[in-house]
Amino acid sequence: MSVIKSDSPTVQRVREIAEPLCEELGLYLWDVRYEKEGASWYLRIIIDKDGGVDMNDCEALHRPLSDKLDEVDPIKQSYIFEVSSPGLGRELRRLDHFEVCIGDPIKIRFIRPRDGEKEILRVLAGYDKDGITVLDENEQEEKISFEECAKITLFDDEDLELD
Repeated sequence: MSVIKSDSPTVQRVREIAEPLCEELGLYLWDVRYEKEGASWYLRIIIDKDGGVDMNDCEALHRPLSDKLDEVDPIKQSYIFEVSSPGLGRELRRLDHFEVCIGDPIKIRFIRPRDGEKEILRVLAGYDKDGITVLDENEQEEKISFEECAKITLFDDEDLELD
């Protein structure tokens, strides 16, 4: 399993519907997730913009996107619809996420310990379809394959700690 997620046809269709609305509002569509939690399905639209998003941005997208989803009806079953910001410690799941985070500190959680470490902090230096290149504290480059990673998140708050 790789940290890079392939979009299901449902997520792809919702992304196609949401992206133009996001662009009109000056928002960046960070992610679309269609997930089952317990007995309920959730459609989560995660947005961002320079300077961050607030409740007004979420509300501004929620109403027109909800109407468009009702009109197009890409999901036949009932679901709970949410629009939110990616928040601190956002998960990097798509190649475009890595593109916008080059030069930023990231937290990498491995599937199995790597060099005795289950989790590390590094600076993202680059990426390709197979993995990422990071810089350690000595500015030495290290290549890490996506297949080794359970989760990669932006480490954007010094108060966040490794668990």
